[in-house]
Amino acid sequence: MLKAVILIGGPQKGTRFRPLSFEVPKPLFPVAGVPMLQHHIEACAKVPNMKEILLVGFYQPNEELNRFLCNAQQEFKISIRYLQEYAALGTGGGIYHFRDQIVSGSPEAFFVLNADVCSAFPLAEMLSFQKEHGEPNSFVILGTTVLHYVEKPSTFVSDIINCGIYLFNPDIFQHIGTVFQKNQQDMLLEEPTNGWHRAEAIRLEQDIFTALAGQGKLYVYKTLGFWSQIKSAGSAIYASRLYLNQYHTTHTERLASNKEGGPKISGNVYIHPTANIDPSATDHCCVLNSIVGWDSTIGKWARVEGTPSDPNPNDPYAKIDS
Repeated sequence: MLKAVILIGGPQKGTRFRPLSFEVPKPLFPVAGVPMLQHHIEACAKVPNMKEILLVGFYQPNEELNRFLCNAQQEFKISIRYLQEYAALGTGGGIYHFRDQIVSGSPEAFFVLNADVCSAFPLAEMLSFQKEHGEPNSFVILGTTVLHYVEKPSTFVSDIINCGIYLFNPDIFQHIGTVFQKNQQDMLLEEPTNGWHRAEAIRLEQDIFTALAGQGKLYVYKTLGFWSQIKSAGSAIYASRLYLNQYHTTHTERLASNKEGGPKISGNVYIHPTANIDPSATDHCCVLNSIVGWDSTIGKWARVEGTPSDPNPNDPYAKIDS
């Protein structure tokens, strides 16, 4: 049995996504026509023997989130629950706080995915890689290559970066627990500090992975598929472009096509079911590298042009700078 945990963060973490996150929680912002989280949930639901998906974050439960969870459960026929943190606990602290919920039912392994990434999500491939290359108690992170420049490096510089998608087994909680106990001891020796220094505030990337790599228990599955962060509002445009291109093989029904009596479609286009486009509509306006918000009107002969944040256009899997 398998489970998946999606780390959705909270309202204080979405500052770089403003003003879009004022209207809708960042994890529910539409990317390529569907909420950002739906891409993650759909990928997890396709993995054989996946029994439950848990969302961990510190958003207050609201009608919009509840409606999304209800619809997703019905569409993907899988249990999906939201577990609310009492504070921002970091990528490791959140799963450690809810470890009893995660290991309930005795899953042999579970995925952990950051919500603010877009990817082809090669989850089944990560499972196969772990069985073929990893030790029984090892862990896998998804990695991808990135081009960067370092002048006169004195040590080896890797071109592989962490994609924020992991495959763990329940043994990971022993390693996180060791850091938690150390944090508790350190807190006894220090003056009370702000919330980040809570014993439960643990970061996988800084506090856990370095030690695991030193022990030879952390493996990297290098993906050749697309991947990008969705940290800023502009990066959502690039993420949409990647997903729209993927729809040619995964969701052709989501891509608009040229039909007699319909509007002219150029490139990969998603049209929301509630949108009505007259086939003769020509306002002679131009919208480039922009997201037009709700209840907005673009007038005739208007030009709305944002600063492009795309990486190398000649590399289909280039990584965006967050």
